[in-house]
Amino acid sequence: MYSKRSRQRIIVNNMVSVIMFVLSMSSIVILAVIIGSIFSQGLSRVTWDFLTGFPSRKPDESGILPALVGSLIVVGGALLMALPIGLATAFYLQEFAHKRVFVETIQTLIYNLAGVPSIVYGIFGSAFFVATLKVIFENLHMTITTGRVLLAGILTMSILILPIIVVTTQEAIKTVPRNLKEASYALGASRVQTTGKITARFAFPNILTGLILSIARILGETAPLLLVGAAGFITFLPTNLFGSFTVLPVQIYSWIMRPQEAFQTTAAAGIIVLLLTQLLLSGIAIILRAVLQKRRY
Repeated sequence: MYSKRSRQRIIVNNMVSVIMFVLSMSSIVILAVIIGSIFSQGLSRVTWDFLTGFPSRKPDESGILPALVGSLIVVGGALLMALPIGLATAFYLQEFAHKRVFVETIQTLIYNLAGVPSIVYGIFGSAFFVATLKVIFENLHMTITTGRVLLAGILTMSILILPIIVVTTQEAIKTVPRNLKEASYALGASRVQTTGKITARFAFPNILTGLILSIARILGETAPLLLVGAAGFITFLPTNLFGSFTVLPVQIYSWIMRPQEAFQTTAAAGIIVLLLTQLLLSGIAIILRAVLQKRRY
């Protein structure tokens, strides 16, 4: 009886394994076909003139420079604002907080925020960073204002990636061996010194995982930035945080929606630039993480 049940379980297990393998390979094949189609259609359009040019109503003369610069500014600005807050929050919750109920409540909220759809962050950004702050600044008779400007996009994306940074940093801190901390305490180091010189140093390569995920998330988002004012047709580079802006996904979306067939080729070229930018930025972070891990060991 036992051997019969064992054979049945083996058969079921093999069947499930085969099904999962087929589904996985199907997804990979579909992705490969899509990427191949994009490269075959738009690779010839990726030229130096395309990378350094400005959008135009003529598809053959359209460039992607304002969107590329806008994406890089949004990525850099969002990371600059979210990283200090996210890292400080993660280290406090993991190393310093003592109130169990408080920590569990904050932790639950962070996990919930990590699962919130990006469009919700866009709605919040539109309501607060675009509308509310503008009214507050105007009532205070300040010369600066937010509205649908680059700063609103940066602020919105910073709160979008904040839960990712906190969660990944906490997981990185958990990988630090306890005996290293205890050895530091035994030598007379305080908790702050141990956290700064031992925990942070050992966990930093894994903390870069959150940086990689954040870069990928920011570069691929479209809906939140559309809601806070990213334009689909910008013929100038962003010069300050209180001006108009666009990003790669929004520019690509704008080209795809054009009725002229030639714009589809231009959109494919834009997708290639987006993929290459993603690979370049993530690749730099991955190489840096590998170098730091090698030095750590």
